Amino acid sequence: MNTSVTNTARLLGAGLRALLVLTVVTGIVYPLVITGIAQGLFAGKANGSEVESYGKVVGSSLIGQAYNLPLKKGQETPAPDLKWFQGRPQNGLGSNSVNTQYKLILSGATNRSADNAELVQWIKDARAAVVKDNSVPGHPVNPADVPADAVTSSGSGLDPAISPKYADLQVHRVAEKNGLPADRVQKLVDEHTEGRTLGFMGEPRVNVLELNIALKELVAADR
Repeated sequence: MNTSVTNTARLLGAGLRALLVLTVVTGIVYPLVITGIAQGLFAGKANGSEVESYGKVVGSSLIGQAYNLPLKKGQETPAPDLKWFQGRPQNGLGSNSVNTQYKLILSGATNRSADNAELVQWIKDARAAVVKDNSVPGHPVNPADVPADAVTSSGSGLDPAISPKYADLQVHRVAEKNGLPADRVQKLVDEHTEGRTLGFMGEPRVNVLELNIALKELVAADR
């Protein structure tokens, strides 16, 4: 009987020691080492790829955000602030969007099939809005020139980038709203256009937040 109790106590002691060691190694030492390596080698990415403007963090280069006017009384969906470049639609389209404010608690697409009647109507409405918003005197937008990323969200609904074609389409509207020459705004777009990753992965893209920060600086310098 005493031998049995002794063996049980020995096993319990060994188990508790193993628990303590594993807790220290996996719960304290390992996280500290990995955190140290991450902060030492790529602190920016480890801290969320933060983007600053005038010394203040204004977002992340990995997550899109909305550029809207304040909601008016009785208004359910905010209107875009057309002095800024606009990103992709957020998590779907229309008033039934999964995420209309780039709220990070929600991520995902509409999960509707390509022939879904409601989705088709959303896209038609979104295209009409893009044409209307971006058509300025002397530079009307042809509906056939509206790229897919202007009227559809990404799989996550949080894509921070748009295609160069969509950015180019917005140039004349942004220039007019900010009182800038179109060629200077176009130069901003060209300067912020990134090529394919490693030259062959993905598509050329423009980070909307970084482009709008450059636009803000250009407007401030112009005044």
